[in-house]
Amino acid sequence: MTMNTAADMTPRILCSDDGPIATLTLFNPDKLNAINGDMWRQLKRVMDELSARADLRCIIIRGEGEAFAAGGDIEEFRTARATVDLALGYHEAVGEALTAIEQCPLPTIAAIQGPCVGGGLEIACACDLRIAGTSAKFGAPILKLGFSMYPGEMNGLLALAGPAVVKEILLEGRLFGAPEAYAKGLLSRVVDDAAVIEEATATAQRIAAGAPLVARWHKQWIARLLTGEPLSEQEKRDSFAFLSSADYAEGLAAFSEKRPPKFVGK
Repeated sequence: MTMNTAADMTPRILCSDDGPIATLTLFNPDKLNAINGDMWRQLKRVMDELSARADLRCIIIRGEGEAFAAGGDIEEFRTARATVDLALGYHEAVGEALTAIEQCPLPTIAAIQGPCVGGGLEIACACDLRIAGTSAKFGAPILKLGFSMYPGEMNGLLALAGPAVVKEILLEGRLFGAPEAYAKGLLSRVVDDAAVIEEATATAQRIAAGAPLVARWHKQWIARLLTGEPLSEQEKRDSFAFLSSADYAEGLAAFSEKRPPKFVGK
């Protein structure tokens, strides 16, 4: 199912389904998919809609063509961020979009080609997995534009890479390649440029073939453990909710019968 099409060049978020896998495309090809305010707000809405769908098992986020996203649309900054109140509203919308990705119960994959800079890097870091082509470029050179990263947008990058790497990225403002991004812990894997979408799709298919409730539970428990708070006795008991699921019974049956399981998400 296709929710949007690229019939015109209006910057927006495209969304299409291929069975249990949804693909979101950052679409602003005239500006290397730079993301404007409307796109950030639409990204949040679309992510909320997809998160509520029980038929989906994975989401791929990519850019149109051979670019992921070259950051925010700087041309609108003079008006969209002309005052503190306007700037706060603008970047709160950015933060809400990133949070919608981070808190999505479905596994998310960033398929990264070309520039993945500024806001594009923030989106990629909000995803669960990041697969990049060898010639992809990363960074946040906003010091050259005279503004700082909004603290509400820094969480994903900080949680993923740690303070030392974030300081290096923001204080130097240089762009770096995929091998260095992988070495810094920003990427899950690096593949040939021509194989990025294929590898992201194959990864999504492996995820979709698994038990969908288990994928959701794993994301839930990882997020919970990262709070640093000890688990309550009830939470420990809740971690065995899979025992009453149909998918657990199916998984055991399929193993015994030496056949692929057919999970239904119940």
